[in-house]
Amino acid sequence: MAQGFSLRQNFSWTLVGNVFYSACQWGILIVLAKLGTPEMVGTFTFAFAVTAPLFMFFNLQLRVVQATDAQAQFTFNDYLGLRLVSTVMALGSLGCIAGMLPYGRSTIIVVLIIGLAKAIESISDVCYGYMQQQERMDFIAVSLIGRGALTLMLVVTGVLTSGTVVGGVIGLAAAWIIMLVGYDLRVMRRFMKTFAEQGFQSLKPVWQWQTQQKLIGLTLPLGFVMLLISLNTNIPRYFIEHFLSPRDLGIFAAIAYLMLVGSIIQGALAQAASPRLAKYYTDGKCRAFASLLFNLIGLGALLGAIGVGAAWLLGRELLTILYKAEYAQYSDLLVWLMVAAALEYIASFLGTGITAARYFRVQVPLFATSAVVMAIACFLLIPSQGLSGIPTAMIGTGVLRVLLCFAILAHALKSPVALAPSPQSLYDA
Repeated sequence: MAQGFSLRQNFSWTLVGNVFYSACQWGILIVLAKLGTPEMVGTFTFAFAVTAPLFMFFNLQLRVVQATDAQAQFTFNDYLGLRLVSTVMALGSLGCIAGMLPYGRSTIIVVLIIGLAKAIESISDVCYGYMQQQERMDFIAVSLIGRGALTLMLVVTGVLTSGTVVGGVIGLAAAWIIMLVGYDLRVMRRFMKTFAEQGFQSLKPVWQWQTQQKLIGLTLPLGFVMLLISLNTNIPRYFIEHFLSPRDLGIFAAIAYLMLVGSIIQGALAQAASPRLAKYYTDGKCRAFASLLFNLIGLGALLGAIGVGAAWLLGRELLTILYKAEYAQYSDLLVWLMVAAALEYIASFLGTGITAARYFRVQVPLFATSAVVMAIACFLLIPSQGLSGIPTAMIGTGVLRVLLCFAILAHALKSPVALAPSPQSLYDA
């Protein structure tokens, strides 16, 4: 168990786990679309749009920091201690936000239950970070497979039993609790026995103020980055909810989920490659770092091209089969969303390289700029063009993000860690 897997093995396990889990998540949307209405899909999606930015901020992207902590600056117990504190803060903030939302009781209940599920997920996520650091993506994959299958089963049961979204999200939260206690923590106990000599002696959180202060200083910029990334994803949903209707939000959310098909592969590659990229950069092997990263970018472009072609040729038929006939009239929207997805795959790989180089703080202005551009574009386009204005906003923002990421990486490769140890050198410059 102590020996890490090869990059190919880790990619294979990550791909299998992410494909299965995402398919199950997609299955939830299909169930809501088939058994319910676009409004039900819209409520479900809106709840995630409210909770996701909040928890992504308070999670501080600890998993990525763990996975790329090639010099073992912090222990698992340090990460767990910070994660527990930040999760409590996220739940408290969500309670305040939910009390101010101008929506009905059932929508607020769905938001709060999804928030509870996100809190449970955040604990599993810090366990995944340690598994990823040890390059054992097989344990993460098994967890995702079990969580996906159980979630789909309990959500379907909840929807069929209650006939409401509330019953479905109760099943979702229950599934995530079962997997955390029944699998993730048990695997971590096995790691505890294997890596005791590295200071991993228990699953108890550790709160040492000086250590936590350093960790917060390192990860807080990434918390803002993840908040901004989530806002970039969810800004169109906020404007649809405001200017259009829950039905339009449900239709957009169902169609946009097809963008994640390529993201599954992209994410698997990024997660498997990030520890290796971090080691290359830490060791000053800039040529190996650049070679691996540009191979990943090429795969991202290929994934995007395949997605656009499939949407153009099969979009109408695919939407009819997966959802209902009323979704098929939006096949042109799917094609342009896949163009935006292609840019997202490339930008995400570039972001993986930036994070592996531990250029954290510079990502805050990067994604802040993207969020502002996205918001302005949605504000101008959605009221006049409806759903068809969203791809234009996403494509324009995607092009800008790719260009900015290339500029940051160019600086990083000129100042490798062996020559410039400060991870935030670009931000401070």
